[in-house]
Parts: sequence; C-alpha cells; structure tokens
Amino acid sequence: MALVGINHVALEVGSIDEALAFWEGLFGPLQLRGRSGSMAFVDMGDQFVALMRAPHGEPDTVRHVGIVVDDKDAVRVSAVTAGVDVSRPPSLDLHDPWGNLLQVVDYREIQFTKAPEILAGMGLAGLEKNDSALGELRARGWAGVWRRRCLTPVTV
Repeated sequence: MALVGINHVALEVGSIDEALAFWEGLFGPLQLRGRSGSMAFVDMGDQFVALMRAPHGEPDTVRHVGIVVDDKDAVRVSAVTAGVDVSRPPSLDLHDPWGNLLQVVDYREIQFTKAPEILAGMGLAGLEKNDSALGELRARGWAGVWRRRCLTPVTV
C-alpha cells in the first residue's frame, strides 16, 4: 500500500454562509460541489475543501484530512492489526495517536487524479479508476479521463 495524495481538507466554521462569503472575498466566485445546512464543498479542480459548521462549544469534532491511498482495504487491515479503532466499511476513518482524524479514501474511487508520469514515478503505474470515479470525471466534462487499464488519456 502507498500514500497517493490529499483528497480534501475539512475545516470547522461557525457559519457556512459567512465562511463562503469569506472564501469568495479572498478567491472570487466559488464552484460548489455540494451544500447542505451544515456543510459546503468548495471545488478546486479534482480536489476540494469541505467547510463544516462546528457544533457550538465543541471545536475540533469534524476537522480532518482526506488521505488518498492506493489500497484502502490494506490500510484497514494494517490499522486493525495495530490496534487502531476504525470506522465501519465502506468508509475508513481513524484517529492518529494525537487525535487527528484521518479519512482514508481509495484513489480508484474518487475524482482526484495524478498524471500518469507521476503515478509511474511513484511505482503505481497500474493504478486504475473505478466506473463510479470515471463517471464523475465524465460528468464534469474533463478531457483526458484515464481508461481503467491504461495510462493513455482518452476523450469520453
């Protein structure tokens, strides 16, 4: 198993509306991946920042980092073997010894995409996207969607 990248960072905020206004004031118009009363997901290409309203008086309850790996199941086995408490499948959330929440996601299941040359350099040349992730990339209209079993970019 190997680390592949960071999928997202989740930040706690007091107000979703105020947080979105702050971000727009800094970065201009935002593209939202989704929004609810307590969360907003700000797109940054194939990555995102999650803004999450923190329960009053309970800081640091939803702040986390989304870690991309090449084999989430192998990470689950390693964590359980090490005695680390993990969430139930299909998600894989765990805390490090200092209390940091890590949300582990599988590269094959998400939009986040590394260039073929980077994957090859990391020793992950055969890493594929699943149909769901490919569908998300197609729905976004992004050219260069990678075929599941090939590093050659294709237009879909």
